[in-house]
Amino acid sequence: MNQKLRIALTPGEPAGIGPDLAVMLAQQVREFELVAIANAQLLGARAEALGLPLTLRKYDSSQAPVGDAKGSLCVLDSALDSPATIGHLDVRNAAYVLDCLQTAVEGCSENRFHALVTGPVHKAVINDAGIPFSGHTEFIAEHTGADPAMMLVAGDFRVALATTHLPLSEVASALTDEVLERVCRILHRDLQSKFKLAEPRILVCGLNPHAGEGGHLGNEEINIIQPVLERLRAEGLQFEGPLPADTLFTPTHLKGADAVLAMFHDQGLPVLKYAGFGSAVNITLGLPIIRTSVDHGTAIDLAGTGKIDSGSMQAAIKLAVELAGNRLAS
Repeated sequence: MNQKLRIALTPGEPAGIGPDLAVMLAQQVREFELVAIANAQLLGARAEALGLPLTLRKYDSSQAPVGDAKGSLCVLDSALDSPATIGHLDVRNAAYVLDCLQTAVEGCSENRFHALVTGPVHKAVINDAGIPFSGHTEFIAEHTGADPAMMLVAGDFRVALATTHLPLSEVASALTDEVLERVCRILHRDLQSKFKLAEPRILVCGLNPHAGEGGHLGNEEINIIQPVLERLRAEGLQFEGPLPADTLFTPTHLKGADAVLAMFHDQGLPVLKYAGFGSAVNITLGLPIIRTSVDHGTAIDLAGTGKIDSGSMQAAIKLAVELAGNRLAS
């Protein structure tokens, strides 16, 4: 691949560790161009607090992407509404966070950026500012007109979710035939198009203990999951299940599988995060753009201390570059 990639980065909450992660990324030589969509003065101040060198280069969309030397970072400057103080949330900067995100999404949609990597945001402070916000995924979906699904990745271990951020009491009613089939098709399609897996093999968890025990521990497997999977298998798609989640996540069952589809958030993600915490990546499926993210929060108490692990951000950047390269190659 001769064309250099241009990857957008939104550090997220300015009082948290997102700016630290951007500065730490700048300490590496890159063959692709990483564009931080953030306040330039904020990044400079955070580099000073961390004692790390940082030279900021102004983003120029008219120029072809270039790599960066160690200590250098390209920035698309965005104005803060209030000076950011390390470790102190400020509702006045909530709009800044979303402005940066919107700029990045628009840039990806218009092919100025090949992919987007998002740092952690603080949902509560955005809502406290009077701006309804449920998360990156929903925001990006609204601005791209997409119907997304969520998957976390740790190396070759991939876990997607049929339902996401719901109280456990609402999961069963939310798991409809239509919802499950939609997520299954998105997962299969993106494993093919983004990950270049020609015939992905996907293991599907049951909802209930022991996958319902033949109806004795719940009927969702019989009434919803099994019929959906049978329709997909009739089309030649490799969906296996529904399988008991307590045995599915073992090396014997996972061998040869390309992904697991869990029915709810805490059925699949605790296993993945145990296996790859600190290096796991959140990827939004079903979007017309490539978006990856860290698997952790803003860590307000660690901002500016230099005591953070950048592993998840490094992995998110690496995966974004890989997926963008796959897209260009095709």
